[in-house]
Formats: sequence, structure tokens, C-alpha cells
Amino acid sequence: MLVNFLIVGKQVLVLCVLMGLGFLCNKVHWLDEKAVKSITNIVLYFVTPCVIINSFSREMDKTLLYGLLITALIAFLVFGFSIAFAHMCIKDKDPDTERIYRYAAIFGNCGFMALPLEQAVLGDVGVFYGAVYIAVFNLIVWTYGVWLMSGDKKNVKPKALLTNPGLIGTVIGILVFVLQIRLPSVIDTSIEYMAALNTPLPMIIIGYYLGNLSVSRIVSNKKQYLISFYKLILFPAVALFMMYFANIDPVIMVVCTIASAAPSAANTAMFATLYNKDAELGAQIMSVSTLISLLTLPVLVALAQYIS
Repeated sequence: MLVNFLIVGKQVLVLCVLMGLGFLCNKVHWLDEKAVKSITNIVLYFVTPCVIINSFSREMDKTLLYGLLITALIAFLVFGFSIAFAHMCIKDKDPDTERIYRYAAIFGNCGFMALPLEQAVLGDVGVFYGAVYIAVFNLIVWTYGVWLMSGDKKNVKPKALLTNPGLIGTVIGILVFVLQIRLPSVIDTSIEYMAALNTPLPMIIIGYYLGNLSVSRIVSNKKQYLISFYKLILFPAVALFMMYFANIDPVIMVVCTIASAAPSAANTAMFATLYNKDAELGAQIMSVSTLISLLTLPVLVALAQYIS
């Protein structure tokens, strides 16, 4: 297990260095909020779909197809458990604050944070299964997640769900895989180049937001650490042992552990802004959970690799 921990820890340190660049860019004012939002759009609408499509460009294998279904099922179960637990156990006097806490506990950064780590630890097959987890995330976040943060079912719009770049990328990728479509070399190479940006750009974005942390608010808000415990330790631990006793494929087990153990989603702050909630609190929980995850992720991933 120690060897596994050191291997994953090394990959996390690489991500830390990249996040440090984003932090530095924040402090020396090389990046501002407008620039980061533009980079975020590039990652969301181009890089992430390219990573997913690139991971599906492989020979058709019934075992892999079966693995996709298993991964999707596990993702739904993990989110189902997290939602039920959050509604029972996460309470606050302020309903709007309660919504942010619940959202931060349920939804993780399975795209920006988990996907680069899955690629680093498991290669393209990690992204292959990780893409399915992201697809389930997108389905739930643009339905239940929108309702949770806004408090109004009218804000759940099918168009926003169907035009989500992560979901579109997954659908295209599955078609490429199942139908064995061979893309023209120019398109295929372009997709590979864009996919190569998947690790550095998201980490720089996260590092930028870490640079906005308010020390005084971090110290004063104790509840965010409980939320981080739920998100980073309790939920992934339950998922891991559920998969262990179900005798799930080791690769799928590691992928789902990374995805479920990822820190609070980057769009916690974005959704809070969109629906007039406390965006600063959302960004803070995301940033704090990201820092803590640098310690918890290597342990949980190493444990998943060891018991699998």
C-alpha cells in the first residue's frame, strides 16, 4: 500500500505544482477573474469533450462496454447515497447557506480534478471510465443540482442538459467506440492536442481560486470542515467498500474512488452566483476541500489500489 500511496502522492504533487502556478498568477496579477472565466470556458467546451472523445477512440471490447454500464450504475448509487445523506444530516438556519453546503457535499470536481488524476494513474482507460462518471454527474447536476441551488424546479431546463459539453462529448465518444468510427487524421490529431491541455489548464484555474482564500473566513467557518469530511472521506469510503464487497473490476474501483473523493465541484461558486446565493462561501468550500483533498486523495486511491 505504501508503494501505491507514493505513486499517487507523486501525481498529486505534480498537480500541486500546476496549481501553484495558478496561485502565483493570481498574486502577481497575471490572471484576473475575466481571464479565468475565459479559460474555464475553453476547458469546458473544448478540452473536456476532446479528452473524452480521445479516450473512446479504441478497439471495441465487450468487456469495456460492460464496464461502462457498471461505472454508470456505481455513479448513480454514489450520488443517490450522497443526496439522501445530505438531506438528512446537513442542516443550517439559513436555507440558502444550507443549499450551498449540501451542493458542495454532493457534487465533486470529477472533471477538473479527478479526470487529470485518473489519466495520470490509469492512463486512457481511466479517462474512458471517468467520462461515464462525468456524464452521470452532468445529468444529475443539471436537474437535481439546479433545483437544489435555485430552490425552483422551473429552473431545470432540458436544453441546458442536452447542450452540456461533457454530455455531448460522452455521447460522441460512445458512438465512436460502439460504431468503431475512425476520425480523419487531422481531426484526430487536433483532438489529441486539445486533450493534452486537460491537466495543466484546470489545475491553473483551481490554483487561481485558491489564491482568493480569506484566512479569517477559513478560520471562523468550522462547518466547512465537516462538509469536507463528508465529501472527501465518508462518501468515497462508503463507495469504496461497497465496490469491494461487490467485487468490482479494480480499474473501475479506482476510477470511481477518485471521482467520488474529488473535492467540491468548481461550479459550486458558479451556481451560487447564478442563483443569487453566497458565491464567496461556495468558492471558499471548494478551495478548502481542494487543499484537504491533496492529503486525502492519495490515501483513498492507494487504499483502493491495495484492496483491489
